[in-house]
Amino acid sequence: MISVEQWNRTLLARQHLLERIDEDVIEVLDRCVGLQAQDPAPPFFALWSRIEGFDPADYDELLTEREVVRSVVLRGTLMALDAHDARWMRALVQPRIDAVTRTNHKLPADVDAAAVVDFGREQIAGTELAGSSLRDALAQRWPSVPAADLMAVVRDGLHLVQVPPRGTWRGSGQPTYALLDDWIGPGEPAVDGDEARKDLVRMYLRGFGPASVAGIQTWSGLTGLGKLVEAMEADWELAKLDGPNGEVLYDLDGLPIVDGDTPAPVRLVAPFDHILVAQAPADRIRIADPDVFAKTVTPNGRSPGFVLVDGRLAGTWRLTDGRVGVDYLVDVPAAQRRQVDQEALRLEAFASS
Repeated sequence: MISVEQWNRTLLARQHLLERIDEDVIEVLDRCVGLQAQDPAPPFFALWSRIEGFDPADYDELLTEREVVRSVVLRGTLMALDAHDARWMRALVQPRIDAVTRTNHKLPADVDAAAVVDFGREQIAGTELAGSSLRDALAQRWPSVPAADLMAVVRDGLHLVQVPPRGTWRGSGQPTYALLDDWIGPGEPAVDGDEARKDLVRMYLRGFGPASVAGIQTWSGLTGLGKLVEAMEADWELAKLDGPNGEVLYDLDGLPIVDGDTPAPVRLVAPFDHILVAQAPADRIRIADPDVFAKTVTPNGRSPGFVLVDGRLAGTWRLTDGRVGVDYLVDVPAAQRRQVDQEALRLEAFASS
């Protein structure tokens, strides 16, 4: 059995939140298995919290050089991740994205979804197209259908990327799209089927393990992974552990478990950070009490930044007009509040850089 303290410190260590590291941005993105990016700013804050002396220009360069893309992948969410990983991950989760689109964006019986996708491809192929321009073209072609539904069908049927300057440190403007194959060059997924599922399990456990099957499925948006994970454990690729509350946890065989007494510095973690968001409740307990996390959930799905004190969720933060405001959700001693204040000043300095 591992204790909740060991589970917590192991997660923080693998996510480079016990100590900032001097490492390339692409390596940290890989360890995080991408970063949630529907808002342009959070990936920068996520990297700042993990990399010593992080320079936003390093991330910008990866975007402009097309090594990293902003694309809808896991859970149908816009993520920033390695461009070639995006290709096989999107193919793997495409059935789930299809199902969600069919449920939430129904077209009239006389409108063929394949025709909508083909029309969208004709508009985007070989160019970069503003989202508003695509929406207008779809609305003109099918004026009786809600444009939001038409856009959803196109984003489902085509693997699109949002191209710079949106998503860069000082970039702005509306989303502009290109086809993934046009943006990074044509190609086939590097892996598929069960081998792709196994790769996704390995990547998640490397960055977020130990974890339950429910934790892996919640993060990835995939279902039915139980038998595959059990088979990987039977092949000695994964180790099985007992969690602090009787959870069945899995980890990559041979990876160390960190001592629960290891000091954990104060951290201001990015909005939508996957150490808290997209976690199964039984796994999230390692870093947040359920009643405390519930206070961070907003009706519109927007995420605040998160304050970690002694490795656990203690509050939220927001950046407004260059100033970081902190709201505590639990009692925090004065000495640790001073550490939070110091970290907030560092974040303000970074945000104004």
